[in-house]
Amino acid sequence: MSSPTVLLTGATGFLGSNVARALVDKKFNIIALCRQSSRLSRLSSVADKIKFFRLEETDLQSLFKENSIDAVIHCATDYGRQETLPSTVIEANLVLPLKLLQFGAEREISYFINTDTILDKGVNYYSLSKNQFKDWLKTYSLQMTCINVALEHFYGPGDDESKFVTWLIRSLLNNEKKIPLTQGIQKRDFIYIDDAVEAFMRIIERGSRHEKGFFSYEIASGQAVTIRDFVEEAKKITANTTTSLDFGVLPYRENEVMDSRVDLSAIKNLGWSSRTSLKEGLRLTVAFERSKIKG
Repeated sequence: MSSPTVLLTGATGFLGSNVARALVDKKFNIIALCRQSSRLSRLSSVADKIKFFRLEETDLQSLFKENSIDAVIHCATDYGRQETLPSTVIEANLVLPLKLLQFGAEREISYFINTDTILDKGVNYYSLSKNQFKDWLKTYSLQMTCINVALEHFYGPGDDESKFVTWLIRSLLNNEKKIPLTQGIQKRDFIYIDDAVEAFMRIIERGSRHEKGFFSYEIASGQAVTIRDFVEEAKKITANTTTSLDFGVLPYRENEVMDSRVDLSAIKNLGWSSRTSLKEGLRLTVAFERSKIKG
């Protein structure tokens, strides 16, 4: 029996590259859809085992017709940072996956996995666009297995420098004089990247056996902490004794979620649970960032 072929978006990103390496380990055939500006450095160890297509140069309908694609895993996302236009966010988070969903349905793929966020749709353009696509996913669930995977705040070695955890650790390792923060009372559930990927692999394994319909999984460690506790733990692990943590100098963002509420029952039914403690995950991430500084 031939190995299944997966069309993976966002394969050059932090989450997507980790999922891609896990899929290669499991002998999946991978077609990676990425932008011309995407760098392949995160995939250097497995790039020869992946078939790449540039989004700007690819007719998506032809891509499905010319390749025997069994499933789509949509990890690409636009977080809407740095005053990104709503239309740009919608293109990545709604229009692109909707095209893949449509063409995948035409070719009768087995399943479609969408990467979603725990955030309420009212928080920002990013969360709104993600929730809008989820409604489309439900619409297509009469034709195929449609799986929505909502993630809490995942982190780990190699994440983007624009992400909160990486920015915080680098600031601490560089002994910045001050780090401006909110009061930090809001709670978040930080999940280490290896645990998040393991959850994905359980879902992918199950996806091939699901009947048609809509299935939803939420992924988190199950141990929410305040931002204040998280930042103070990171400072301790970096052995930083000089940086001032300026809690309260920044306002909470509009529509700030103050408490993380996640339902892990569905993913636990697949036999998954988070195995990496916050302290261990931070230790591994700090070690990675420190090694980059030493170069």
